[in-house]
Amino acid sequence: MSSASTPDRILNAALSCIARDGAAAVALSDVAAEAGVSKALIHYHFNDRETLLARLTDEAAQRVVVGERAALSSVPPALAIDALWGWLEDELRRGDLRVLIELALIPLPGVRDAARRAAAARRAAAAATVDRLFALLGLRPRVPAALLADPVVAFIDGLALDAALGQGRDARPSFDAFWLAMLSLAE
Repeated sequence: MSSASTPDRILNAALSCIARDGAAAVALSDVAAEAGVSKALIHYHFNDRETLLARLTDEAAQRVVVGERAALSSVPPALAIDALWGWLEDELRRGDLRVLIELALIPLPGVRDAARRAAAARRAAAAATVDRLFALLGLRPRVPAALLADPVVAFIDGLALDAALGQGRDARPSFDAFWLAMLSLAE
């Protein structure tokens, strides 16, 4: 038996279902079957679909933000871009970003509020990534990191959508070109 708590098993099952089938198509019965629990247990822990999806949005955003921050936490400058790519490559394989993008389209107030929190957390993480990357490389951006955060998030989301659509192309050259362009904003 898994050591994960029942709510965590349910959240992980919901994440898997959405990554596989899309957020609009996932019903609580699908999540229950994936988690190996009853629908009643989902209602016990999350009340309804909206609450489950809002909580999943918060959890997925947290996982993305923690992973992004960890990518540059203890890396030598020469490996900084490779470390960021390693994080993103793992993330694209896992699918948390794709799930976040899909959840942001769910027209339920609780999910929309969670999507707004997720977007704000991701922008803050992207700004911290820009600051950290420039600092590691001994550079200073001419543009405040907070203003560069939106293009970073948009670019990463674009790569996540490409991966979800199975474009079959290597994203690394685009990733390198993007960061080369960003680093050209150094003083």
